Amino acid sequence: MVCVTGQFGGQMAGPGMAGPFQGGVAHMAGPPQKKLDPDSIPSTTQVTEDDQAKRGGQVYTTNLRGQVPPLVTTDYTVQDQGNASPRFMRCTTYSFPCTADLAKQCQVPLGAIIKPFAKVPKNETPLYVVNHGETGPIRCNRCKAYMCPYMQFIDGGRRYQCGFCNCVNEVPAFYFQHLDHMGRRVDLYERPELLLGSYEFEATLDYCKNNKPASPPAYIFMIDVSYANIKSGLVRLVCEELKTLLDNLPREDGAKSSTVKVGFVTYNKILHFYNVKSALAQPQMMVVSDTAEMFVPLLDGFLVNFQESRAVITNLLDQIPDMFADTNESETVFAPVIQAGVEALKTAECSGKLFIFHSSIPTAEAPGKLKNRDDKKLINTEKEKTLFQPQKGVYEQLSKDCVSQGCSVDLFLFPSQYVDLATMGDVPTHTGGSIFKYSNFQVEMDGEHFLSDLRKDVEKAIGFDAIMRVRTSTGFRATNFFGAIHMNNTTDVEMAAVDCDKAVTVEFKHDDKLSEETGALMQCALLYTTVSGQRRLRIHNLSLNCSAQLSELYKSCETDALINFFAKSAYRAMLNQPLKTVREILVNQTAHMLACYRKNCASPSAASQLILPDAMKVFPVYLNSLMKTGPLVGSAELSTDDRAHQRLSTTAMGVEDTQLLLYPRLVPLHNMDFASDVVPAPVRCSEERLTDAGMFLLENGRSLFLWLGQACPPELVQRVFNVPGNNKITHSTGCPSLHCFA
Repeated sequence: MVCVTGQFGGQMAGPGMAGPFQGGVAHMAGPPQKKLDPDSIPSTTQVTEDDQAKRGGQVYTTNLRGQVPPLVTTDYTVQDQGNASPRFMRCTTYSFPCTADLAKQCQVPLGAIIKPFAKVPKNETPLYVVNHGETGPIRCNRCKAYMCPYMQFIDGGRRYQCGFCNCVNEVPAFYFQHLDHMGRRVDLYERPELLLGSYEFEATLDYCKNNKPASPPAYIFMIDVSYANIKSGLVRLVCEELKTLLDNLPREDGAKSSTVKVGFVTYNKILHFYNVKSALAQPQMMVVSDTAEMFVPLLDGFLVNFQESRAVITNLLDQIPDMFADTNESETVFAPVIQAGVEALKTAECSGKLFIFHSSIPTAEAPGKLKNRDDKKLINTEKEKTLFQPQKGVYEQLSKDCVSQGCSVDLFLFPSQYVDLATMGDVPTHTGGSIFKYSNFQVEMDGEHFLSDLRKDVEKAIGFDAIMRVRTSTGFRATNFFGAIHMNNTTDVEMAAVDCDKAVTVEFKHDDKLSEETGALMQCALLYTTVSGQRRLRIHNLSLNCSAQLSELYKSCETDALINFFAKSAYRAMLNQPLKTVREILVNQTAHMLACYRKNCASPSAASQLILPDAMKVFPVYLNSLMKTGPLVGSAELSTDDRAHQRLSTTAMGVEDTQLLLYPRLVPLHNMDFASDVVPAPVRCSEERLTDAGMFLLENGRSLFLWLGQACPPELVQRVFNVPGNNKITHSTGCPSLHCFA
């Protein structure tokens, strides 16, 4: 428990609120707010340092139900012993309240942040793949949960009781095994699905579309060759990079080469498709000028194996910048470009990803034409939310078409003015894609930053045509989902693609009482196609404690996961409610959570003290950071597109990404030992920590900002940048995404 002297101002959430952004706002009057002493506020950097000192470098075994994992900022090694690694699943609390009334009373959201494809460090065991042959994975007959460590074998091993719904199932003859004197199967240590929290099953034809084997996916590169992109040098930069980057297409572990096929399209007002069949001496261009009825003008030779067609593709990439060098065309289309990609994948009967390099608002006469609706007068009004609502119609249907085909869209944007990102980003956001934005792009300053993003994006681990279902034990269920996803119903989370950076945040609600004895179980099952065209099921299991004591719930909370949930809830709510209301609800619910703790779990204390549960002592700091983010700050100084970009990007972030985004690392470089590889410890993100003689680096996972004090010693500048003084430091100081303030 932490006590902070001062008055916690703001409103109190009404007891009728079921969760964030549901219900009204109740106000509670209080005495005038006093300014808190910053040093009396719990320190985020201290919390991360303490956790690193306590749990860093250790092995975290997942054999205990409801144990709270190390923080995302801590360096640890996971040993799977029956529950999924926190790299795959993190919860807002690891002890669920036993009843809906308790959950309502404390107002702590019950949620899990699931990152199904999270990167596994080299010193940890990769997921085992289980193959049950033509029978396929073994599942409960009633609730369809997959075989996992929570199934209890009975009747000498001939039957098993499902841990999720308690249904008793027959064990298939091929799967039968005797039990030992402890009631465990004698082959327990030979079967990953009985021993581990995470593993994969090879799927049978029943799990494939139309009962046909899946095909390897395709990557289609679609380059806007309008005047702006040619003039900036972007087109030449992309073409040069692709010549070597395509050697690094994702592949299965141990495979010599990638089976991912590639295709190329250039476009402005019209689309140009390229035949790059290996037998050709020169690539062939085919033009589609009727963008209202989009079709792919060639079947054979559009999607090819890069290694086989390398010579023709290199030839094409050499020609594209020169082919359009003299263009004056500034108008572009956008929706037909996505439609063309979907049609190409549909024709090839495969899933895939579109990489679109685009620079301006699509104003050419075509489906999906957009107009400028960026009205600064709407900021801080009831209608501000309309700035972030995508324009309905064409793009909404495109999202559905993409998901249906397993077509993910990654958008690389290079705008010099407003492009209506809220609408243009709608398809990437609903197809498991990403949005990268480089305003006023210049090759010399931003080129390396863009290429770094592109390389990571092309090379990262990914699955396609995915459907995810989250099953729970009796008493609670998944009710709400946030992420780069599409949902046709209330249970199936559909993703055209899911990569190692994407997370889905799930909210749970009570159906009935939960038992302290049995706890709460959840199973995430993700059906997807691998980069080699194999259909698989990836399973992640997690068991939590349940308690009738509120103190147990607060003790088991994880602030980083909570703030991820609150950020996504708030960013969704701002589409339907005024920002003022959204901010009020954030404050109210936080006040309610902390007031409930004070009333029910803390020792009596003076009214002037803010009492915080130990596990949530920095939550108010994070919440304050969230309320200062671009999307939630109604300011004409911030561009609508930038605000929309952060809102859309955060929707699919995992816990470690939102933690760093909301509370960046502020590193004092003037304390650096140049003879050591150790980076100086970060300090609090506060203006008061900056010094005139200091040099600080601020990093939030997206950008780096360098702050130089006016009295920064010239010898330090010389040492870091190899220039004689502050006045010679420019934006391009070696890091393309570095912004300098001297």
